Amino acid sequence: MKRNHFRSIIYTGVLVAMLAVLALSLSGCTTYDNFRQAFIDDPEDVTDTINIGVYEPLAGADKDAAEPEVCGIELAHKMFPEAADGRKVNLIYADNNSNINAAETAISTLLTKNPSVILGSYGNLYSLLAGEYIKEAEVPAITMTNTNPLITRNNSYYFRICYIDATQGKLLANYLNHEKVKKAGVLLPEKDDAALALATAFTNALRDLTDEDDPIGYYEKYTTGEMDFTGYLNTLKESGVKYVFLPGEVPDALNIITQSEKMGLDVTFLGDMTWGSEDFRKGLSVGINPERLAFVQFFATDGNDKKPVVNQAREDFLEAYRNEYGDEEPEEAVALGYDAYRMALDAIAKATQDSPQLASGQQIRDVLLGDDYQFEGASGIIRFNKNGDPKKTAYISTWEGNAVKAIYTIETNQQ
Repeated sequence: MKRNHFRSIIYTGVLVAMLAVLALSLSGCTTYDNFRQAFIDDPEDVTDTINIGVYEPLAGADKDAAEPEVCGIELAHKMFPEAADGRKVNLIYADNNSNINAAETAISTLLTKNPSVILGSYGNLYSLLAGEYIKEAEVPAITMTNTNPLITRNNSYYFRICYIDATQGKLLANYLNHEKVKKAGVLLPEKDDAALALATAFTNALRDLTDEDDPIGYYEKYTTGEMDFTGYLNTLKESGVKYVFLPGEVPDALNIITQSEKMGLDVTFLGDMTWGSEDFRKGLSVGINPERLAFVQFFATDGNDKKPVVNQAREDFLEAYRNEYGDEEPEEAVALGYDAYRMALDAIAKATQDSPQLASGQQIRDVLLGDDYQFEGASGIIRFNKNGDPKKTAYISTWEGNAVKAIYTIETNQQ
């Protein structure tokens, strides 16, 4: 009896030591948080709490790019730590580690924590991988910056609050129509399906809006990574086209814009939402004329072009952001992360309707897909179509110094 008792003490001590070593090896990262929640923390009464999953690359190559989304989610959680009915909201982190193999484990583990809604991920590939797990578990998920149409296609549980690539092309065509531009150009990389989809959508929309049989007066292809665009730009100058869409990668776009400026071309370049990133701004040559740039954005700090529009949600967001981080301007993805969290709570509240029981994933999904559902966020009015893609306020913007400024607002009734 004593020997068995002694052996039990040894086994217990070894187990505690192993857990301690494991905890130390995981400390300082999200994986440790998940470990702590699973094995150390006392379980809470699930009827008194709401879990929101945060599925993001919190480490690895995509960590820095994902940080604005996470920042927006955490800022919203700090402002709204409780649901409308007073239940506490827990953020449950799942680190996909910027790795497709880790992503599968991350989403599987996250779903065992019974989240009501999942937010993320940055990176189309990680969301595509998570899609089947989310659909099977019937847990709605909202991605902030994914533009791949396959993420929401045939998956009624995945939503996005930015536009897919093709729709961004249509928004730019809408802007040119507003500016009464009848002819435009396209300079795109070869063998880039995403760029081609953007260019095709832009061309078709411009043709429909202008009633021009051939609204594209300049169309050239280059090889990704080319450094000298002089030949392309000379041809552009000869064409007389004043607006050119660049649907390629950011480094190529920056090279083209810089070389055009040095040549003194009177051309405005059009781009997608990636042009609103800090990486793009830092890559711009000093002295680039703001009138030479126009790109799609889903958030603007002023929120308008020439006519101020009061959006209390945007004002509350900006006040909270500046109180937390100073006078720096928030990136677009911060606002989208903020909106995604608040939208999740809004849908949960509408699905719960003061019930003592948490709403099911299907009930929350049905709210988001409802014909009458719309949400006013910091980035504007958001509603979803039957595919889970948004119909929302969008902006055509430019860089003025270190800040993005809206030059044209496209409301949902204009799309």
